[in-house]
Amino acid sequence: MRLTVPTDFEILDALIDGRRNNAANLAYILDRNRSYINTRLPVLADYDLLDRVGPAPNSGLYVITEKGRVVARNREAYECDEADFDELIERELHQE
Repeated sequence: MRLTVPTDFEILDALIDGRRNNAANLAYILDRNRSYINTRLPVLADYDLLDRVGPAPNSGLYVITEKGRVVARNREAYECDEADFDELIERELHQE
C-alpha cells in the first residue's frame, strides 16, 4: 500500500468518527484542493481503507473502514518506513 503523507492520513483522521463525508467537505476541513482530495478518495477505497456509501452509487460519500482505522492508528510505523507495514496492519486486523 502506497499512501500519500500527510494527506491520506489526514483524510482517515477526518473520517475516524465514523460519519460519512464527501470530497468538498473534506477539502474544506483539511484546507486542501478539492480535486486533489477527489483523486485520493478512490485510492483509499481501493486499499479498503474507505467505503463509498450513500443513497446513490455515485453520491461521493465515503466512510472509514476498520482497516482504515487500523492504518490511521499506525501512522507512525508507516512514516518510519517500516518494511512490513502491510503485514503489521493485517496482523492487527486479525487480532480485533
